[in-house]
Amino acid sequence: FQHPISMFRKPQPAASSAQSASSKPTTGSIASPQQQQYSCEFGSTKYYAYCGFGGIVSCGLTHTAVVPLDLVKCRMQVDPVKYPGIIPGFKVTLAEDGMRGLAKGWAPTFIGYSMQGLGKFGFYEIFKNVYTNLMGPENAFLYRTSLYLAASASAEFFADMLLAPMEATKVRIQTKAGFANNLREAFPKMLAAEGAMTFYKGLPPLWGRQIPYTMMKFACFERTVEALYKYVVPKPREQCNKAEQLTLVTLPACFCAIVSHPADTMVSKLNQMPDAGLVGVAKALGWK
Repeated sequence: FQHPISMFRKPQPAASSAQSASSKPTTGSIASPQQQQYSCEFGSTKYYAYCGFGGIVSCGLTHTAVVPLDLVKCRMQVDPVKYPGIIPGFKVTLAEDGMRGLAKGWAPTFIGYSMQGLGKFGFYEIFKNVYTNLMGPENAFLYRTSLYLAASASAEFFADMLLAPMEATKVRIQTKAGFANNLREAFPKMLAAEGAMTFYKGLPPLWGRQIPYTMMKFACFERTVEALYKYVVPKPREQCNKAEQLTLVTLPACFCAIVSHPADTMVSKLNQMPDAGLVGVAKALGWK
C-alpha cells in the first residue's frame, strides 16, 4: 500500500509505451518485490484487521514470554528490601514458590496485552489515517512527526482501557503473597471485595506509563525507518522484499523503556496498595 503522506514524492517521468510493454513480466517470469509485497489495500477493513492481529501476536506472545522477568521486576518495585535486584529476586522467588512460581500471572498477561496490542496497533493505523484526512495529505507529510505522536497517543489511550483490568489482576497475583495463584481465583475475588472500579484504579498511571512509551515508540520507529531507507539502504523501499523490510523495521524498536519506567513503578505499587492513591504511592516510593 501507499500511505497518503507518501503522495508528495517527486513524480517520476512517465514511461513510454514501449518501455511499459517491456517492463511487463512475461509468462513464467518472477514478479518484482513491488508486485509481490502488497497483500491488501491501505485503509481497508482487511488492512486494519491485519494490523490489529499483528498487535495481538506481538504484544500478547512477547509479554507472556517474559513473565518470569516481569514478576521479579514487579516484586522489586513493591518490596525492594526483600527483592533488591534481579538475581536475588529470582533466588527468593525460586526458594519460596519453585519454578511454577515464576509463571504467576501469565494468563492475565497474555489476555491483557493481547487486547492492548489489538488497540495499540489497530487504532494507531486508524487514527493515523483519520488525522491525515483532517490535516490534508500535504500538511500530514510536512508535520508527520506530530501526526505520529497524536495518532499513537490516541491509540494508546483506548488500548490501556482494554489492558487495565488484566494488568491490575496480574500485579495483584504477582505482588500480594497468598492472595491468589491464578486468574480464575484473583479476578472474582477482587471484584467481590473491591468492586469493578478496582480494575481501573491503576489506569491513570498506566496512561502515564504507556502513552509516552507508545508515542516514543511509534514516532522514533517511523522516522528511524524513514532515515534508514533514505541514508542506509542502497535501494528504494519499494524494491525491498518483505524479509528485507522486516529486518529494517525491527532495528529501531528499542527507544522507549527509560521514558515509561517511573510510571511503570507507580502502576505496580498502586495495584499492591489499592487504597493509597497516586499521591500516597508517590510518597511511599520517593523519587529514587
